[in-house]
Amino acid sequence: MSTSPDVTGLNLRPLAQRRRGNPLRMAPNVLTLLRICLAPFLVIVVIERHFVLAFALFLIAAFTDAIDGLLARWLRQRTLLGQYLDPIADKLMLSSLFLVLTRMGILEPRVTILVFGRDIGMLITAAILYATTPLRDFHPSLLGKANSVSQVLAIGMVLLNLIYLRPWVSAARIAMLDATIFLTVATGFHYAWVASQRIAQLPDTEAAPIQTMGPMQS
Repeated sequence: MSTSPDVTGLNLRPLAQRRRGNPLRMAPNVLTLLRICLAPFLVIVVIERHFVLAFALFLIAAFTDAIDGLLARWLRQRTLLGQYLDPIADKLMLSSLFLVLTRMGILEPRVTILVFGRDIGMLITAAILYATTPLRDFHPSLLGKANSVSQVLAIGMVLLNLIYLRPWVSAARIAMLDATIFLTVATGFHYAWVASQRIAQLPDTEAAPIQTMGPMQS
């Protein structure tokens, strides 16, 4: 009988990790990539005013968004790639639709301005913290997750209202847009407060800004 180290029990675990190590082949990440690929087609059909098809594609994208996280937990396939891809896919789809629908006069500009203003502010804050402090884990809060859900529902109601003119749809559209405005403002202040609290808990040597080299003065 062969006693090669490649066929003994000693190396089976690393071999299994190599076989399943490609995160792009994992079901949750495949669904996330599908959502990213759907985003440009969704924008195209909205611009061309094929609203029935746009609503159908949006439902597919929303379904993949809901199921990929569940699959990651059920199949134990949480990956670092997935943690980065999932919010990118969400922002790509939602931000594109907010912009396009506002440009077409379907969506009120104030909603899009608030959504983009908060996202840009958070991105700049995270970049500054990443560069000047040891803080690296910027996990979304429950309030932030509620804001993401409200944005999805708001866009869904806006698209549905374009193809199904009923009073309850119009009322739901207004309610979800108002909820999105409220949660966008609330999460902006909440993240700012959380960031300030985390900075205050850092030692002075870690919280101090990075000193620039050379004789430059303000």
